[in-house]
Amino acid sequence: MTCPHVFLTRFNLPTTKIENSIYSPTWLTDRYQLFRRFTVPSVRAQTASDVHWIIYLDPESPSWLKEAMAELEQEGLVTPNYGGKVGGEYVLEHLRTLLGRDEGPVITSNLDNDDGLAVDFAQRLRVAPVRGAESALYITQGLIHCDRRIYLRRDPENAFVAVRSDLSALTTCWSEWHNRLHTLMPVVTVDGPPGWLQVVHGRNVSNRVRGRLVDPQAYRQGFPGLLDDIDPVSVGEQAHDLLVRQPARGVRDAVRGNGAKAAVRLFGQQGLEDFKYRVRRGRHSLTRATDRGSRASVK
Repeated sequence: MTCPHVFLTRFNLPTTKIENSIYSPTWLTDRYQLFRRFTVPSVRAQTASDVHWIIYLDPESPSWLKEAMAELEQEGLVTPNYGGKVGGEYVLEHLRTLLGRDEGPVITSNLDNDDGLAVDFAQRLRVAPVRGAESALYITQGLIHCDRRIYLRRDPENAFVAVRSDLSALTTCWSEWHNRLHTLMPVVTVDGPPGWLQVVHGRNVSNRVRGRLVDPQAYRQGFPGLLDDIDPVSVGEQAHDLLVRQPARGVRDAVRGNGAKAAVRLFGQQGLEDFKYRVRRGRHSLTRATDRGSRASVK
């Protein structure tokens, strides 16, 4: 029996009331552009067979988004779900319906709707050794995409986590925070070339530039079309980044990391996530106010 791979994406279905308050038509159209630019071609280009993709969407999504998802569904690329619920029992039901069986191995992996994958992402996880009935799988190396530059990043507990389990007693990649799945099951790390592409843009809260600056040429084959907007990088630029900018980023991350750990101890993981969404909501409010001011000045 083959082991199917199912990507799970929460598109515009909010996880909290706070997150719901930041969504806007501008957010949705911007995110959809990133989705079509990076995420869709990534899944379409997977070299592995038996790959599926469930996308969870707000049942009140605008008609243009539903029509776009219908086109991707007709292509056979996605299975959109407008049920409004993504709890464990619902995901299990959706997976069993999608795969047409109630038991057998399956890999589920989280895929944000503004990120990308290497063409062999699913295949590398399928052949990874597992430890026991279920395992959390991480491809440790990836790329950070920001401002026409890419950075090579090693993150052993990254958000592109996958979980191999059995449909008869399923644990998925959403059963715990991506950096806490080790509390539920054994962890398998898959080293080698970068397997994922994290896109840093103005609407991120948690994501920021990490890793070391690299020239894109060596990675274009693994990420066809996704690095077309990345400028070549000279040896001198890479050296400057390594000696000056990367240490500065390390200090920044250490300070923020200690602050995040303290916040988790005080308020819990969900409390930290709520704080991030409050920050994001403030940024959205500022962006909308700036946009209104710009339109008024034009008039």
